Order: sequence, then C-alpha cells, then structure tokens
Amino acid sequence: MNKLFLIPATIGNSDVSDVLPANFARHINTLKTFIVEELRTARRFLRSAGYTQNFDDVTFFVLNEHTDNREIETYLNTISEGSIGLLSEAGVPCVADPGSAIVALAHRKNIPVVPLVGPSSILLALMASGLNGQNFCFNGYLPVDKKERERKLKELEQQAIQKNQTQIFIETPYRNNHLFESILSVCNPSTYIGIAANITQSNAIHQTKTVAEWKKQTIDLHKQNVVFLIG
Repeated sequence: MNKLFLIPATIGNSDVSDVLPANFARHINTLKTFIVEELRTARRFLRSAGYTQNFDDVTFFVLNEHTDNREIETYLNTISEGSIGLLSEAGVPCVADPGSAIVALAHRKNIPVVPLVGPSSILLALMASGLNGQNFCFNGYLPVDKKERERKLKELEQQAIQKNQTQIFIETPYRNNHLFESILSVCNPSTYIGIAANITQSNAIHQTKTVAEWKKQTIDLHKQNVVFLIG
C-alpha cells in the first residue's frame, strides 16, 4: 500500500551524512511526488541527500503560509500512483513547521504515515540543555509586542517553576536579541535559561545559565536560528 513519508531535512548547512541515517537515500529514491515548502531549496536538498531521479519526471506541490486550504485537499489525490513525500524546509515536518494538515488528511483517507528519522531542533535543544526532559512544553513563537512578550515570559517562568516543566520557544532570527533582552529583564536572577543556536552546525551553541550569569556576558543571536528554554 502506498504511504505518506514524512521527510526531515538538514538544519542550516549541516552535512547530510552527519544528521540523517545511511538508508535515507533509499527511502527518498522510491518517491516521485513531494509536498514541499519551497521548490528550489527542496530540489537542492534532495540532490545533496542522494536523490537520483530526473526532476522532469517528479511532481512537486508547494505547502506554505500562502497555500489555499482547498489546494491542500488535492495533494494526496495521486497516492494510488505511488507513495508521496512530505518534505520539511529544515528539521522534521509538522513540528514548528507546516504539514500537519497533510498528515491529518492522510489519516482521514486511511493512508499509512511513515515518519523518517531526522534532526528536530526542539528535541536536540532540550537534550543539550540540562533542563527537565521528562516534562516540557513547546510554545512556538511569543508575542511580538514587547509588553505582551514580557507578560508571556513571566507566565512561562511561573509554569516552569510550579510544574517543574521546561518551557521551550523560538523567535524570528532578526528578533532574537530583542527576545533575549526581554528574558533578562523580566525573569528572576536564579531562573535557568537555555540557548541552542545553529543546531547540528559547526558553529553550534548549547549553553544553559542562570539569568544572573547571562547578564555577565555578551552574546549576539541576531539572524541565527535559536531555540530558547526556561527551566
């Protein structure tokens, strides 16, 4: 029976062989239909991952914030002709990435879903943080408005303390420094803050310090891919 394969991608400029299993190319080379966020980067990644099919014979559907929901409903219509791959732009599909609507559609159509192994920035950040990995919550993006952002940070800090629950969140790369400044201004000096930047890459950063300790050093997170943790 044909399947929907959930295909992870490298994060940043990571080497494919460092973060994806050796049999990854075998799986993707069975596919001739892909659902992707961006066509050009998808093709580039597939080639780097060992995809050998002629792209002239491959069908690509685009799934991003501009995709009409009515289009999404048609993306699995060709499943009878062959399995389909749902490809993330970076990391794993459906986790802080588009794709859950496709997976939900597959379940409604009784199409088997196969998640392939690959890097998840959220889990890798948690693993390297030293914070509670038994009880955690991913909160996505925080509010853009400064006052709302600071209110949310205080709320997350309280949840981390009261529930012994690591709070994980992300930000648009060009707003990282603003978010970090807010964290240092509103959180208690003894609260632990984890920073995971450029995960799986040669310039990766994994550091967890108290707010008081972070205030003693300078770190520039501008235009870097960062996962923040409170614990």
